[in-house]
Amino acid sequence: MYGKAFAPEYQGQLRDMSVNTAYEDVLAAARERELRAVQEGTELELAQARLAVAEACRRLGKLDEAEMAWRGSYRAARSAGERGAMAWALWSGGTLARQRGQLTAAVRWLRSGRDLARQAGDQLAFGYSLAGIAETLRIRGDHEEARELHEQLLAEARQRGECRHTVWALEGLAQLDRNVGDLRSAWRRFAEAAEIAEDGGDERGLAWALRGLADVLSLRGEHDEALRLLSRAEQICRRMDMPSALAYNRKMRGNVLYRACWYDEAARTYRDARKMFRSINEPRGAALAELGLLKSLDKLGRPRPVIESELHALLATLDSRELRHTRRMVEEAIAEMTEFAA
Repeated sequence: MYGKAFAPEYQGQLRDMSVNTAYEDVLAAARERELRAVQEGTELELAQARLAVAEACRRLGKLDEAEMAWRGSYRAARSAGERGAMAWALWSGGTLARQRGQLTAAVRWLRSGRDLARQAGDQLAFGYSLAGIAETLRIRGDHEEARELHEQLLAEARQRGECRHTVWALEGLAQLDRNVGDLRSAWRRFAEAAEIAEDGGDERGLAWALRGLADVLSLRGEHDEALRLLSRAEQICRRMDMPSALAYNRKMRGNVLYRACWYDEAARTYRDARKMFRSINEPRGAALAELGLLKSLDKLGRPRPVIESELHALLATLDSRELRHTRRMVEEAIAEMTEFAA
């Protein structure tokens, strides 16, 4: 049995906010609380307010503001001598670094946050930091270590009956299963994540689980049902002001359209996703959308040498991004075209 989802990153005077509060509303409340904490000189409450500012800004795509806020939260927490609050700030900073494609920095911040959380005895901050490490390793392509951490997190989350952590761990494992072609296991995990998220009132987790289910459906050839699930997830993303999740939803819609051989519509959708990712400075998503667009244009008859040249240009942009899994996908697309040409 799992409890209702809550948002432990909303702390102090902000703790009563729902996990499903729209991020513009979170930001307004956190900014107000930040100003009051500055006036009152309460360092811990300032750290807590700035943590909420950082998370709202990150999820809204205001990444420079998020950077300033998490660092400000860490400084305030350090001044207060609160290691738990310091851990939460580092978790936020590590998550932001991952979003920016700075995966080495992300792991460094998240591991530091994990260690501080352990010292402070803050089990939630410890779990969130560990989950962040697992997700970063998965995105980087370190799948074996990522799976081990996700399994550990899932066992701990089930034992505590903690909704969001269970959903995150299930979704991470489902994505790993999907990446190795085990669609049956991926479906089972995504479906359980969706059920737990919906029962627990975790709309964020539900949106990501629906996206995963849509991916598996489209790989099975059930494209119309996949698009229906993506439309449902899109409504959640728009209601909660989630531009990153919305961009990934749009990119997945492009994937479904591509698999259905609707290449014109797929190309338009990938362009939309690329624009969304670029607007929030999310390089991994932008690269994946660009890859999908180029593959669609190839199907639409753009000269193969032009496509190959553009794929090599895309590959060059990934050299410093630490996105090994994304880089492998581009390399595979180039190899497929070269093999086809031969």
